[in-house]
Amino acid sequence: MEIGTGKERVGHWWERGLAFPSPVSMAVRVGSFSLMTCLGAFIYIPLPFTPVPLTLQTLFVLLSGAFLGKRGGALSQGFYILMGSIGLPIWAGGGSGLSRLWGPTGGYLLAFPMAAWIVGLILEGEDPPAWGRIWAAMALGSLMIYGLGLVQLSVWLHCGLKRALVLGVLPFLPGDLVKLAVAGLICRKGRPRWIAMTY
Repeated sequence: MEIGTGKERVGHWWERGLAFPSPVSMAVRVGSFSLMTCLGAFIYIPLPFTPVPLTLQTLFVLLSGAFLGKRGGALSQGFYILMGSIGLPIWAGGGSGLSRLWGPTGGYLLAFPMAAWIVGLILEGEDPPAWGRIWAAMALGSLMIYGLGLVQLSVWLHCGLKRALVLGVLPFLPGDLVKLAVAGLICRKGRPRWIAMTY
């Protein structure tokens, strides 16, 4: 089938549900974003007043949805969680194991596939996406991570929502706003080239 250019090519891409040319190619792309999320976890700054550390993981979570679509993005983050769950030391601070998923920061990790799925869903069908859609996608993906993370953090610490916000959101807002902006810029500039590489 002849592949067109511009909107026509993007139409073919999204109509195929973000399928890649081959299973091997898809596995490489999904695996690459799982690896980038691993690398983001190694950029790790613990804070003395909260069990939640500063990392770069969420930057790659958002980008996985933007570049792989809802299914590929969710799959890449699900694979990341699976690797950590079976004992590979790829979570923040070199952590691993199912115990981390049920700990105070487990909600953030469990939200990664859902956040990637939301970003991919919002950005479907347009290339490059409009700025408004990009910021909406990145913001909603971040809110998903915060939301599930706060629920588990408050349960684990036996504290109310206000205390959980102080420990699990407010210290991270400035950095996460920067990550959101960077993810949006990378999406806007880099996604058309990424899509073109699939043909």
